Amino acid sequence: MLQQTVVATVIPYFLDFTRRWPTVDSLAAAPIDDLLAAWAGLGYYARARNLHKAAVMVAEEWGGEFFCPDDSSPDNIANCDSHLRLLPGVGPYTAGAIGAIAFGQQTVVVDGNIERLLSRYFGIDIPIPAAKTRIGAAYQSLLPVNRPSDLPQALMDFASAVCTPKRPQCKGCCLAGSCVALANDIVETLPVKPLKTKKPMRRAVFFVAVNQHGEVFLHRRPEKGLLGCMLGFPENGLSSKAIEPSLDQNAAPFAAEWILLSEPIFHVFTHFTLEAYIYLANVDSQPDASLGGMTIGQWRKPCSADLPSLMRKIWAAARPQLFRDKLVEDEAGSAAR
Repeated sequence: MLQQTVVATVIPYFLDFTRRWPTVDSLAAAPIDDLLAAWAGLGYYARARNLHKAAVMVAEEWGGEFFCPDDSSPDNIANCDSHLRLLPGVGPYTAGAIGAIAFGQQTVVVDGNIERLLSRYFGIDIPIPAAKTRIGAAYQSLLPVNRPSDLPQALMDFASAVCTPKRPQCKGCCLAGSCVALANDIVETLPVKPLKTKKPMRRAVFFVAVNQHGEVFLHRRPEKGLLGCMLGFPENGLSSKAIEPSLDQNAAPFAAEWILLSEPIFHVFTHFTLEAYIYLANVDSQPDASLGGMTIGQWRKPCSADLPSLMRKIWAAARPQLFRDKLVEDEAGSAAR
């Protein structure tokens, strides 16, 4: 959860997850739809899918326990790392963190906070990501023989509280006397980040329909690609890099009197900004939506809590127009009252 997401945002999700699924076995047994619904709003949904796959792998193939091979050989750290990286979603950083914190291995653990701290302390002034090798070597030079699990946690907390991205607390810092960046007055220029490029704009068309029962038409997105496996409104263009999708109704999930909402909405992803155009339809039945004989969606009561942030925005824009002549409540809003 902490990959690409700050602690304050993660805490309520983490507490909810551990309350609902307190063990790896219970998480593995949970339907993926339940897990994705609980993850909704946190973003980067591949993390949720990988979390579930990893739990299933631990439960079914590892006997319900995380472990590192312990053969007492000099290669044990490498064996532990490669073993943990068999788990979906576990890369070098996560494997290193598990190895150090859970198993006391002398592994290299460098997150964004540690990267900033070490680049300043050692005066590493080459741009990221080229600097990562030198930062990793600097971390390796600090590894303690005893209690190696304490080092990454201490460095993370220290960087978060003292060696902050802006206005670091250099006065009174216990490392100030030997910090290269402070001595050279370049603290706030490190680490050197690559130049930001302007995010490209993409455009997509979304179709939001409501029937006489107050149900909306949703489909489960494909596992691969943006918002994988999440519930959403049918669309055209979200996964395409083409700038101009067709604004006609050819991509609609079924025939209806679709009306284009006057203003698009905007949503910022990591690598691009989306301009979303929204078609609306009120229907008096449940039109069949199928492709090659397979149903491609479902009618259900709207519940914004089950939707990713983009789809929540689309729903918020569409709802007032769709329900001008009828009172239909979002389940989440109704439950809150």
